[in-house]
Amino acid sequence: MKPKVQPGTRVAVLGAGSWGTTFAKILTDGGADVMLWARRPELAKEITEGRRNSDYLPGINLPVGLRATSRLDLALHGAEQVFVSVPSQSLRENLVSAEPYLASNALIVSLMKGVERSTGLRMSEVIAEVLPIDPARIAAISGPNLALEIAKEQPTAAVVSSSSLETAQAIAMLANTRYFRTFVNTDVIGTEFGGVLKNLIAVAIGIVDGVGYGENTKASIITRGLVEMTDFAVAYGAQPETLAGLAGLGDLIATCQSPLSRNNTAGRLLGQGYSIADVTKQMQQTTEGLASVGPVLELAKAKGVDMPIVEQVRQVLAGTLHPKDIAPHLTTDSGEPQGERTIDGQAHGSRALWGTFKRTFDQLRHGGRSTDGA
Repeated sequence: MKPKVQPGTRVAVLGAGSWGTTFAKILTDGGADVMLWARRPELAKEITEGRRNSDYLPGINLPVGLRATSRLDLALHGAEQVFVSVPSQSLRENLVSAEPYLASNALIVSLMKGVERSTGLRMSEVIAEVLPIDPARIAAISGPNLALEIAKEQPTAAVVSSSSLETAQAIAMLANTRYFRTFVNTDVIGTEFGGVLKNLIAVAIGIVDGVGYGENTKASIITRGLVEMTDFAVAYGAQPETLAGLAGLGDLIATCQSPLSRNNTAGRLLGQGYSIADVTKQMQQTTEGLASVGPVLELAKAKGVDMPIVEQVRQVLAGTLHPKDIAPHLTTDSGEPQGERTIDGQAHGSRALWGTFKRTFDQLRHGGRSTDGA
């Protein structure tokens, strides 16, 4: 029998951008008592009184019960679960500001998909470093989650990951509505890196889309990109199955194919010839993929992982590679024929690739029978 959520469970969401506001809506619709923290008082007022966030979710009516404030102390007062959705590079300073108001037993949940540029740390690692908190009370949520689609209540799924299965399940029970289904796993490394790395591949897809290349090019980059993602994540201790799930393949597909993706859009502008400065100026919100390229390649180098697609993205960002030249460099500069490595690191041909897709679709179709299979 499925455990019931205690009605009115007090939660806070820090960050009123498109994803933070959308997740606050999910939690409110799921029955929680939600307070959303917005940095700007005028935005908090619009959310509470007008039930709108016109800057980030135009045209979306927010739930009646969703409240917002620009005061951290009020947002965090009594919160049993705290969902953090701020730009990854400002997470540390936001945590320092929030710490005095956090309940001693609160669960802290990262909604972010990035690595800290100065340290290379994942978001859960930054949380563990800044806050005096048991790692078992930290979690991360990831998956194919384009905010505007979810705000429109188009069905999707995500995975909640924590080293404590009990923590993941407690969070998943709250973040569960008729249009948003959460699965659980305990592979935090794979779940977080999946969310980070797919952004980089999405930038590459945007670049070739902006150049004018077609579906063959994009399918090749997505497929080889999944290999790079898995090699990297496994080198840092992830389970390869996680990269074949919602936080890896699922998120990769959604981010690469959608014009709603900021990373895809940024890449497309680069492919059309805009400079990185122009792209940054045009983007209304933080594009995590652009900020993560350097740190990810440094981490890859430390483990001896080859990431040719991500390296090509870095060169386009640096202006040393013309966007139209990204496509021929899908795997290696070597002219020698190579075996096609699938995500399990072996050349098993179509069987392994089909298995990857099948596991992802089975999760969506059959309700995630395994607690460790997202």
